[in-house]
Amino acid sequence: MDATDVLDPDTPSANDDDVANAGNNNGNNNEDDEAPTVEETYEVTTTKRKTIRTSYKIQETSSSTKTTTMTTAAKLYGKDLSEYDDVDVDDLLAQLTPEEINILAKEVDPDDSFMPPSERCSYECDKSPTGPLNRKKLIEHINKQALETPDRPELKPYVPGVIRGKKWVPPPQESAKEKAVDEQIAIDLGEEYEQALSNATQEEIIDLAAILGFHSMMNQDQYHASLLNSGQPVGLGWDGVTKASQPKPYPMEPPNDTDVDATIKQVREDDASLIDLNWNNIKNISDEKFIQLFEGLEINTHLESLSLTNVGLTDKTAQRLADALEKNSTLRVLNVETNFISPAVIVRLIRALLKTKSIEEFRCSNQRSQVLGNKIEMEITQLVEQNPTLLRLGLHLEFNDARHRVAAHLQRNIDRIRKDLTLRLQFRFFNMNHRKPALIQ
Repeated sequence: MDATDVLDPDTPSANDDDVANAGNNNGNNNEDDEAPTVEETYEVTTTKRKTIRTSYKIQETSSSTKTTTMTTAAKLYGKDLSEYDDVDVDDLLAQLTPEEINILAKEVDPDDSFMPPSERCSYECDKSPTGPLNRKKLIEHINKQALETPDRPELKPYVPGVIRGKKWVPPPQESAKEKAVDEQIAIDLGEEYEQALSNATQEEIIDLAAILGFHSMMNQDQYHASLLNSGQPVGLGWDGVTKASQPKPYPMEPPNDTDVDATIKQVREDDASLIDLNWNNIKNISDEKFIQLFEGLEINTHLESLSLTNVGLTDKTAQRLADALEKNSTLRVLNVETNFISPAVIVRLIRALLKTKSIEEFRCSNQRSQVLGNKIEMEITQLVEQNPTLLRLGLHLEFNDARHRVAAHLQRNIDRIRKDLTLRLQFRFFNMNHRKPALIQ
């Protein structure tokens, strides 16, 4: 091919201008000695529609790397789409007929998740129904197709008594004796320890096992005898069976013989000798007697402890107890465990403690509802945090937040009382020391 057919060397071309411009840029950007190398490719087309691709290396002296992005016009099937940039799509759609719009909707699926599927997908089932559905005929047709369809051919036909494939064989099991022999471990204790153990008596070995904490090798009688150094029990040697000792029988607690009517009279009359009242485990106490007791509790000024455990206390009588607590200022301990009080009434009782602020210990666990709930526990926590005199609370709280907050507040109340008692004792001791000289004179 002739050189003139490609490019005339005397004719200036776009490549020469690019080289010149590149040279000028290189001369203007020579601030740094070291710079990255950027490769650019240019295409030059002559009148004979022949293309020559040349590569030039241009060094750019710059402190930062420059990235040049060259965008090309969008094309569809080899055609340039830039001439359609200014075309209004709404005008084009307005010129289409409904048939043409349906054809366009079939070919284009709008990728819009906010559109309902009925608008995104066109309905293609234009076939009219052949008639009403007959379920019986449909099932008969399905069964007929299932019977007429041949089964898949088996690679290896079934023959009775012949095993097809690989049969699983369990691994051989080791016998108990072989396993025991393998588990034996030889321990070298040294000549001194072996000689001491070989000459030790049975009582000394049991004492050594107790010292080392081998509780499973001896029964409780042997263990406690070794700790107390009182000799081994008779008939319970080292070869005896390790078992727990027989529990000692303890007599049943006597029933509560407190006279309900007499104590109600003492509470209503404000008897100074009645300080502790215990009605625990007394059955069949009527609601009228509970109400009489709580009415007397409102005016009583000597009772300090009231125990009503497992007496069948209900919400009705517990509400009356809460009203009595708001008027009593001498009661310090109240126990209403193991009754039938609902969580809402428990909150009512704890709120009643804020009226006079005299109760130091309140116990109300094991009620009708074992689970109080987050709302009830948070309400109880807020009420306890407002009580400056409560020192002990017998109530199971399930949530950690409520349990930790209640425990922290009760500890602060205990610490405050301890500090007050310490200051009072110091004050009394200071006054006594300063009054002694005056008394002697």
